[in-house]
Amino acid sequence: MTVHVIACSTPWFAGAEKGAAFRKHSFVYVDRKEDLSIEYLNEIRPRYVFFPHWSWIVPPDVIQKYECVCFHSTPLPYGRGGSPIQNMIERGHATSKVSALRMTTQLDAGPVYMQRDLSLSGSADEIFKRVALLIQDMIPEIIETAPTPVPQVGEPTVFKRRTPDQSALPSECAISKIYDHIRMLDAEGYPKAFLSHGDFTLEFDGASLVGDEVEARVVIRKRSS
Repeated sequence: MTVHVIACSTPWFAGAEKGAAFRKHSFVYVDRKEDLSIEYLNEIRPRYVFFPHWSWIVPPDVIQKYECVCFHSTPLPYGRGGSPIQNMIERGHATSKVSALRMTTQLDAGPVYMQRDLSLSGSADEIFKRVALLIQDMIPEIIETAPTPVPQVGEPTVFKRRTPDQSALPSECAISKIYDHIRMLDAEGYPKAFLSHGDFTLEFDGASLVGDEVEARVVIRKRSS
């Protein structure tokens, strides 16, 4: 039986319920950097190595020998780089794409197999769940149709990965931007939107936009000295 590798370092894909099209294929799951070695892959000889989300640099020898497919939540070549969902929302986009592309040694620059429409409404956690469903459909389609990826066309726009300090709520902006700022950081593993007040940090999540007001949950923590 042909085997494929799913390399994923975050729970939003690995823990999602898989559909029938996905389940009929054979996968080996890898979630640790040290397990994604050329020696291990040579033992199982996968047809594809899929990367729904991976936090580490993939060894060049793996990229060169195996067909590695990564997924990026922007309409490439627009939005190469880090924090794609947050950068798209911050720039005012209501929709995006999930792009499946052939991994190369240049970040997010490889040829594209396919793209699917992605709504950017709701919290980051809700968006990631939609991304997971789209990737679950794209993986079996790639396995079953073996499409030839097409080189990206156009001038690339590169996003910078966000830093924790950028999670601070902006002091001057429209109320809708406050809502966007809170919701785009509302997912497991992300530094939540916050305000500093004296010795305390106020963290916000669960935001909703009600007329010209934002309602959200707040957790107050005493900052460590």
